[in-house]
Amino acid sequence: MVTSQLVQRGIRDPGVLAAMRRVPRHEFVDPNFRDRAYDDTPLPIGEGQTISQPYIVALTLELVHLQPEHVVLEIGTGSGYQTALLAELSRHVYSIERHAALAGRAQAVLDRLGYRNVTLLVGDGSRGGPERAPYDAIVVSAAAPEFPQTLFSQLKEGGRMVVPVGPADAQELDLILNEGGRAVVSAQVPCRFVPLIGEYGYKG
Repeated sequence: MVTSQLVQRGIRDPGVLAAMRRVPRHEFVDPNFRDRAYDDTPLPIGEGQTISQPYIVALTLELVHLQPEHVVLEIGTGSGYQTALLAELSRHVYSIERHAALAGRAQAVLDRLGYRNVTLLVGDGSRGGPERAPYDAIVVSAAAPEFPQTLFSQLKEGGRMVVPVGPADAQELDLILNEGGRAVVSAQVPCRFVPLIGEYGYKG
């Protein structure tokens, strides 16, 4: 997976590549799809949600440029796969999932694999986690209908946020930098994520 899907498509960050080699993606995939766990494709995980394709996850990790001392906010725990990767690359991950069943399954896998620097929360991810802000980095795993001002306000100066933005059927993956309180947005690649449901996202 790492060689054929990531390196050949331009992922270069050695820390990201090492983390992708360490985290067993099959542990986070529905047993019915285990034989496809390392395919470069999203897979269903229940509750109408998916585990993202490895390339998009790796690109997100490379863009957010994590350091060992960073504290990260993840919006959309899903299977917990990206959560584990974020935990490999940072000091602590706060991850919010609106589906309690998914959060429970993700917590069980993360516990079994020994990730102790993760706090999983059930709630409206579109609101972020203001009580623990500001964060060094924010990673959003669902599509926001427009620029996520509420989440940006929780990003440290100098921090980075990666978020898919656009209509429900097609988005672009944006890198947003906080430069002195000003949002500097750069579009990266076209993508398609499930919608961010909540007060500041799509209405569920």
